Amino acid sequence: MGPAAAESHVTIDLLKEAGYTYMLDWPVDDQPFWMRTRSGPLMSVPYSIELNDSPVMVFRQEGAANFERMAIDQFDEMLLQSQKYPLVYTIVLHPFVIGQPYRLRALRRIFDHIAKARHAAWITTPGEVARHYAALFPPKA
Repeated sequence: MGPAAAESHVTIDLLKEAGYTYMLDWPVDDQPFWMRTRSGPLMSVPYSIELNDSPVMVFRQEGAANFERMAIDQFDEMLLQSQKYPLVYTIVLHPFVIGQPYRLRALRRIFDHIAKARHAAWITTPGEVARHYAALFPPKA
């Protein structure tokens, strides 16, 4: 993930040339997809702008309770939709935002809710999502 999801018109080319296999800067879908670079394919792994504590709580001034509701509603809806096709639920957290003591209880409730559905959801990292997707859908030459 680049700083502030900012990039130039050659960023993905440079990332691929530096050995990266995936990136998180393009919040355009709920599934990974391959992007073309001048040196071969680079995967875009989903990244959420909407479920991102910084824009929600800092810039839009939503409280932790609203963020909690959004996160849980998003998770439940995506879990329901994932019965038809796989989706990647992401929640973007910044310790200096969500880590404030008065916001931690909401975060714990979000995690508790998600953990209750761990039998139906794969709780993992972006790197594991990228590896799994690449194994299922290798890039086309």
